[in-house]
Amino acid sequence: MTTRILPAVGDIEAARALSTLTGQLPDTEPALPVGDSTALLDTLERLAAESVDELPEVVLVHERIGPVPALDLVRDLVLRFPAVGVVLITADTSPGLLTAAMDSGARGIVGLPLAYDALAERVQAAAAWSTGMRRHLGSGGGGLELYAGGAGPTGAGTVVSVSGAKGGVGTTLTAVQLALAAQASGRSVALLDLDLQSGDVASYLDVQFRRSIADLAAITDITPRILQDAVYTHETGIGLLLAPADGERGEEVTDRVARQTVAALRARYDVVIVDCGAYVTAAGATAVELADQALLVVTPDVVAVRAAKRMVRLWDRLQIRKAEETVTVVNRHGKGAEIQPALVERVTGTRTARGTVPACFKELQAAVDAGRMQDLDSRSSVKQALWGLAGELGLVDPDAAAAA
Repeated sequence: MTTRILPAVGDIEAARALSTLTGQLPDTEPALPVGDSTALLDTLERLAAESVDELPEVVLVHERIGPVPALDLVRDLVLRFPAVGVVLITADTSPGLLTAAMDSGARGIVGLPLAYDALAERVQAAAAWSTGMRRHLGSGGGGLELYAGGAGPTGAGTVVSVSGAKGGVGTTLTAVQLALAAQASGRSVALLDLDLQSGDVASYLDVQFRRSIADLAAITDITPRILQDAVYTHETGIGLLLAPADGERGEEVTDRVARQTVAALRARYDVVIVDCGAYVTAAGATAVELADQALLVVTPDVVAVRAAKRMVRLWDRLQIRKAEETVTVVNRHGKGAEIQPALVERVTGTRTARGTVPACFKELQAAVDAGRMQDLDSRSSVKQALWGLAGELGLVDPDAAAAA
């Protein structure tokens, strides 16, 4: 059996050395190295979309990969592609690093400078594990399926990030209603508030809870037990992980914290909705990058559309998300508006959602003022539009959404 190997290394010299050595391994088929974590995940998602059997048996992650730290990348790979054996290549072979790599899900580490025997041994072991895992999960019969569009494997939740083109466009309203729609359809749902300085999820759902995501900042490994202590279970059944009450504590929530938190939530819930707010932070950018679907909320006015265009370009420059992989949601839309979804799509280069959200603030005012968005009347055209959006995104069964 031929073992397919995909190396991931950001350094040109290291990539050349790794390619030379993997090319000498018996019964292997090494692919060309990918240069960063974004390219690696894109490649694997594209292969998985064709067939799980197209995925390589072994992925080699070099310590100098970027922009995502190597251990965080290993953890993400193991979560998204559970039948791929991941091997970490690093100069640090200390017991502490080995333990951290194993905790992240790596099948082993290979020390630098590279040695043929050590690399061959780890690749062989990872390939054997991958083959056994695929047999166990029944990849040939479709037992191991991945969601389309880069979602996690079966058993892992779908992550949707919701960002605003600018402040006041309805980002939190959209995130809350998507979470309520998914929960009403019978799925387990988590709502993560990463609008770290001015998050309003707690206000929209009438919640007073002293713990927040900032309490996870000092924790190196976020286990399910630790996560459970930080998550507040709302009366609707939604698990809430809130923004800190003191905005200055938002600086404690780094990209590492966001990455581990999203991964832990994905493993526990069917659907994870992340309110990223309207300002780009390291944590919010990480959530957008990890999301299976990224929404950008915009209102049909020139200022908001220009802001959306700037946001999309920023994401592209930071290699967070490509414009064509972003779904724009037009809020407060009216048929007489000069700016229509087709124009938004053309200006931003994104794909607009099929449905728009009407401008009917009077329907919302009582629920917003009371902080009881869960009590919004089912006859509300805003609620119907947003629950329809949930159906369009695959967060609920379309028939269930229509009935609701």
